[in-house]
Amino acid sequence: SNINISQMVACVGQQAISGSRVPNGFEDRSLPHFEKDSKIPAAKGFVENSFYSGLTPTEFFFHTMGGREGLVDTAVKTAETGYMQRRLVKCLEDLCCQYDMTIRTCTNDIVQFTYGGDSLDPIFLEGKDQPVDYERIYQHARAKYRYDDEYPLNGIEMNNFVDKQLELNEYSIMDEEYKTQIRKFIHNISLNVDQFRMKYHIDNILNSNIKEEDEQELKSNKSQKRTLKTVTNQSNKKQRSISNVLYEIERCTQSQLLQFLQLCKYKYGRARLEPGTAVGALCAQSIGEPATQMTLKTFHFAGVASMNITLGVPRIKEIINAVKIPSTPLITVELINETDQNFARKVKGRIEKTYLGQISQYIEEVYECDDCYLLIKLDLDRIRLLQLEINPMTIIDSIVEDKKMKKVKYNQLELISPDIITLHVSDTSKGNMYYTMKRYKEILPNIVVKGISTVDRAVITIDDKNGIKYKLFVEGEGMRDVMGTQGVNANKTTSNNTMEVYRCLGIEAARTTIINEIVYTMASHGIGLDVRHVMLLADLMTYKGEVLGMTRNGLAKMKESVLMLASFERTIDHLYDAAYHGQKDTICGVSECIIMGIPIRIGTGIFQLLYKHPNRGSLTRRELLFDNLDMHQPLVVS
Repeated sequence: SNINISQMVACVGQQAISGSRVPNGFEDRSLPHFEKDSKIPAAKGFVENSFYSGLTPTEFFFHTMGGREGLVDTAVKTAETGYMQRRLVKCLEDLCCQYDMTIRTCTNDIVQFTYGGDSLDPIFLEGKDQPVDYERIYQHARAKYRYDDEYPLNGIEMNNFVDKQLELNEYSIMDEEYKTQIRKFIHNISLNVDQFRMKYHIDNILNSNIKEEDEQELKSNKSQKRTLKTVTNQSNKKQRSISNVLYEIERCTQSQLLQFLQLCKYKYGRARLEPGTAVGALCAQSIGEPATQMTLKTFHFAGVASMNITLGVPRIKEIINAVKIPSTPLITVELINETDQNFARKVKGRIEKTYLGQISQYIEEVYECDDCYLLIKLDLDRIRLLQLEINPMTIIDSIVEDKKMKKVKYNQLELISPDIITLHVSDTSKGNMYYTMKRYKEILPNIVVKGISTVDRAVITIDDKNGIKYKLFVEGEGMRDVMGTQGVNANKTTSNNTMEVYRCLGIEAARTTIINEIVYTMASHGIGLDVRHVMLLADLMTYKGEVLGMTRNGLAKMKESVLMLASFERTIDHLYDAAYHGQKDTICGVSECIIMGIPIRIGTGIFQLLYKHPNRGSLTRRELLFDNLDMHQPLVVS
């Protein structure tokens, strides 16, 4: 790759350890070779040499530090992902497709009404999670099935023919969404055909070069190729060859369209999920296996905002464990006015918490012979520069309402000038007044005067994919307060904290968040994952009406089988509790059936046969081991 070549011949570059520069291994320096508090690139792990020129001893040492981290990362990652995959398999193992195409657990709890929303098997899909790559199939049908004798269709005829065909009974196996996609694709093709014909005047060229006696032949859908041979002016061979080439470029006949629709129908029928498919086990493997390729510790910088977002295996673990507070909670805020930077700054000021210490020049104690007070000098220029919607009166309100300033009343605060506020201490004894002044002086700089207290910071970022648009990345919690802030488009505001989304917007929104976060985390590592697997995992985590993690506690809420829970973790505890409470086990899941030696009700074992036994009356009860009297010897008391 380019990085490998550049490291060999140009410069190895900065060595990163745990996502940052080389830390200090000695007192105020990384190695004894450098001065204390040295911030030069070489002292912090920058390798100036290439592999060709050779590394200095200090550079080599820093380079080995980075390599050691990679080795440790690989070793630890294997155990982490292995345990994660085991938990996924245990939770998902009994999910399979039933004969009514629903996805159910072994106790007949419905998890999905249709697998992935369309009952298609990911194995047979082409393109972007679709059963057919329409463009490839269309070109294949045109190339393989020529039908030179047929007259090509124009755009309107193509649309009408496809609409008429899709209404037929033989295409009823395809759902409406799939048919709509086909219609949309053919509509785009028909627009291209009409534009091409109009641009090169193909219809005029063809009609002008055909003899009068051949016009009737053309109308009766005879061979267009044959009619082109009889041209009025034999010397005009060049024009005829050009018209033939142009004619072939966007040519599509009725039979070719029919072949295209037949191929689409065949591929859709082939991609339909078969009843009995163990979709749960497939889902667990499809998510667990790519996780082994992901790095264990990694941070991603979103845009120029340099917001740390946890990714990799730690992020996947956070999502499937349904942790209450993720390591880097982030709210993506869409604005009502996306194009105005000043508007974005104002909204940022409303969301990001601003401390009194940030907007004041100084807070000092003033002692007079008959009074003592704290003087707060506000920095009005800074308030105006940050476009904060605050004034001295709102600051006074914030001081009184703060929990740490319970005893402070409004009559103790006085506005001397637009930028000076005084806080008088009301305690009578002089000793108390002194210590109260000191305590208030310590508390005042940390009082939140504007913004949401649970938000750590907000950063304006520019999205320039479709024109310049401004949005905010908000670090911290408080999604409900952020959505209620003036200027925020609440309909498009999202959070990566699943539990907070569940509390704020409900279970469906939490399910969508789980899907989006897993897909985003995988995609950021270049891993393609079919969304149907992720949808099944999200549905299992949320189908009980609350977000359940793939942990021992979540599994106990999902499943009731004693043997299954005992086969996972805390075996003795589950067996003891089941015996104490007299619990029953229906032996219908995968783990229970394997323990008891019973065929699993998945795959070919999903169906059950009901038949009338010819000699039912002659059946006798089988003698059991404990029916033998020798097993019941009376106890002899001496």
